[in-house]
Amino acid sequence: MVKTKELEVEEVLEKIRPALAQDAGNIGLVKIEDSDVYLKLFGTCSSCPVADITMKDMIVYTIKESLPWVKSVIIGQEKYIIE
Repeated sequence: MVKTKELEVEEVLEKIRPALAQDAGNIGLVKIEDSDVYLKLFGTCSSCPVADITMKDMIVYTIKESLPWVKSVIIGQEKYIIE
């Protein structure tokens, strides 16, 4: 069985989620376009002032190391969405 890109990303996110859950946070896959992965932070992670550090140091690194086809990881947060 061939894994889809979505399934591969979800498997990596499952490894990341316990660390985020310790601070009542979570992360979800929004979409994948070519080799770009779009994610969204939820819970306390969505408004955390150190989320940029969390993203750079743990999430982006883990995904790129685990999935060589990923070229970029874009992570959205509620505090940055203006409507």
